[in-house]
Amino acid sequence: MATILVIDDEKNIRLLYQKELESEDYKVFTAENAEDGMKILESEKIDVVILDLRMPGTHGIDALEKIMVKQRDLSVLINTAYSEYRDDFLTWLAEDYIIKSSDLTTLKEKIKQILTRKGKI
Repeated sequence: MATILVIDDEKNIRLLYQKELESEDYKVFTAENAEDGMKILESEKIDVVILDLRMPGTHGIDALEKIMVKQRDLSVLINTAYSEYRDDFLTWLAEDYIIKSSDLTTLKEKIKQILTRKGKI
């Protein structure tokens, strides 16, 4: 079973994504900030990270950099409401940059593409 980590400070987003992704047979972990997300990454085998950018504490771009230093082959999808960070060169480390939407179709498609490429589905 493929595993996904959702790092987002908005509780409702975490719950929605968890419910939606678990209904597609993924094992889902959630973290409300980058620090908690990093702890999960140290203790669990994660296939895809869905990462928000604007969060209290460590900013998502800084978290992305830390993740890539530790696990360069980990697939990270930036999922944010803010398009202005798209041109920050550090965001290019992520597999994709997705603007949050109530329609999760694009997010789910990107996850499936990544997991198919990795042979997880």
